[in-house]
Amino acid sequence: MDISIVIPVYNEEGNLGELHRRISTVLEGLGRSYEIVFIDDGSVDSSFEVLRKIASGDNAVRVIKFRRNFGQTAAFAAGFKYARGGTIITMDADLQNAPEDIPKLLAKIDEGWDVVSGWRKNRKDKFLTRILPSVLANKLISRITGVRLHDYGCTIKAYRGEITKNIELYGQMHRFIPALARWVGASVTEIVVAHHPRKHGRSKYGLFRTVNVILDLITVKFLMSYSTRPIQIFGLVGFGSGVIGLVMFLYALYERQVYLIPMGNRPMFFLSVLLFIVGVQFISMGLLSELQVRTYHESQNKPVYSVKEIIGGDGE
Repeated sequence: MDISIVIPVYNEEGNLGELHRRISTVLEGLGRSYEIVFIDDGSVDSSFEVLRKIASGDNAVRVIKFRRNFGQTAAFAAGFKYARGGTIITMDADLQNAPEDIPKLLAKIDEGWDVVSGWRKNRKDKFLTRILPSVLANKLISRITGVRLHDYGCTIKAYRGEITKNIELYGQMHRFIPALARWVGASVTEIVVAHHPRKHGRSKYGLFRTVNVILDLITVKFLMSYSTRPIQIFGLVGFGSGVIGLVMFLYALYERQVYLIPMGNRPMFFLSVLLFIVGVQFISMGLLSELQVRTYHESQNKPVYSVKEIIGGDGE
């Protein structure tokens, strides 16, 4: 299988027929083997019945139905698991992504890139509730992760199949897949793609998701930088807190000895003790985290590296 198209679906009954026709037209013109994997994320409209009808008339279509709504990240995780293509392309089911951009994504993959992310440069959404928060979030994500993209929220992306197999998705991590892919050594690039206004249905996203993005970003930063060495973040905070507390205590002791200022009733004294105790606690958390990390990697036989290619030898 050359290409797998992975599409999460949630209440998109009005878009699915046209989406399938346009994708099929594009892929048939490429002359490559392909499949279209729809993941019905617990739709409560007739989306699944529409997908069932589409699948009955097209052997290239596979439909995975969730028992309830688990969210877009879970849908992508399932799509990556069941996809058989050497190249995996993700896109939304709302027809705001253009299937006609698929050849451009594949061309970049053929150039040697591992991940190709779409950039909705001329986005057709409301400015205050969709575009402005997205711009600010993208700048923050790019700065924190070091993977500079204009549009992390754009669903239409292309991946080499082996890259998706090395990425575990949880929570709401789907928007950070390019950063997680870079973490395992993938090369990431970006191309401008089309974006169209929604014709049917309504958006599933709101302004509140910006808070979720920030919280998930903290998790991603920790995973990318400290997941195999947590003592370095907890220990740094603990060491800094302990040193500040010790300095404050010594200063209060100095004033007690030189200027005869009592220590027992001074806020500085209590704060110094608190900071020192907090420092010890953070260092202890770091040590416990180190034990958990080692237990996790050893019990799961999960390596702390990612191999791209092996040349020579007997192949074993």
